[in-house]
Amino acid sequence: MDTVRALQVDAFTDEPLTGNAAGVVPDAAGLTEAQMLAVARELAVSETAFLLPSDDADRAVRYFTPTQEVDLCGHATVASHAHLRADGVIDAGTHTLETAVGVLDIEVTDEGTVWMTQDAPTVRPVDVAYDRLADALGVPVGALQDVGADLPTAVASTGLPFLVVPVNFLQHVGDADPDMAAVEAVCDEYDATGVYMFTFDALSADATLHARMFAPGAGVPEDPVTGTASGAAGAYLREVAAFDGDLPEEMLFEQGHFVDRPGHVRVRVDDEVCVGGEAATALDGTLSIPPADEDEILEA
Repeated sequence: MDTVRALQVDAFTDEPLTGNAAGVVPDAAGLTEAQMLAVARELAVSETAFLLPSDDADRAVRYFTPTQEVDLCGHATVASHAHLRADGVIDAGTHTLETAVGVLDIEVTDEGTVWMTQDAPTVRPVDVAYDRLADALGVPVGALQDVGADLPTAVASTGLPFLVVPVNFLQHVGDADPDMAAVEAVCDEYDATGVYMFTFDALSADATLHARMFAPGAGVPEDPVTGTASGAAGAYLREVAAFDGDLPEEMLFEQGHFVDRPGHVRVRVDDEVCVGGEAATALDGTLSIPPADEDEILEA
C-alpha cells in the first residue's frame, strides 16, 4: 500500500490550532480524483490542497472539501505556500499557481507572509428579502435593514462567488444561529458558494471588519477564516457607495473568533485584489493510500 505525506497547516495565523486549518498534500502526482477525495475526507478539514506538476505554472493545485472538489481556496493556498517556504522548497518571491480559475500569482515575503492575487473581481447587487435572510442566518431583521441603505446585499467574486451580507453590530454576528438548509437554498438561488456576513463593529481597533462565513452546500457549515471570501468582500467594499472608492491601502479582516479559531486576513484592493496571511504547521505525517480500484478506509 502506498503512502503520501499530508499536513495540517493553519492559515491566517502564526499560532497552531487557530486560524483556518487546511490539509496540504505537497506531492499529489499520481493520485486519482477518488483518492484525493478520500484523503480530504480523512483529514476532515474544510479544504485540502493537492499540489501537482504544471506545464503552465510553477505548480498546479486541486482543492477538495470532504465532499467535493472546489475551484479555489484562499486559506489552503496560503497554507500550501507557507509550508513550501518553511520546507525550503521555494524561496521568497513571486510564484505561479495553476488553478481551476486560471494561473494566479503568489507572493511569499521574507517574513513568511503569503499574498495571493485573486481573479478579476465581479460585484452583482441582488434583491434578497431581509426577512428571508434574517431567518436563514438567525439574526434580527433590523440588523440587516439598519445598514441596507448604504450597504446592499450583493454576490461578489474574485474566483468564487459569495453572497455578501452586511450586519449592523458585532453582537448580531456573534449570536447568529443559521438554518443551514435555508442558507444553502439562498446560495443555490443566487449562485453563491456561501454567505459572508460582516460588520464594521470589529473586536480589534486595527481591524476593518469582523465576519463569519457559511457554505453548507460546499460541505462547510462554517469556515473559520476564509481567504477567497475576504477577497470578494474587498471587491465589494470597493464598489459600494458608502466608501466612494476611498479604501485604505491595506485592510485587516477578523474571522473565526466565534468558533474558537481566531484569525486575520490582510486584503489589498487596488488594480487587483490580493489576500494575504501567515500560516503555522500543526501536523505533519503520512497517510496510507489504498489502490485506486479499492474503496478502503485510509489509515493514519
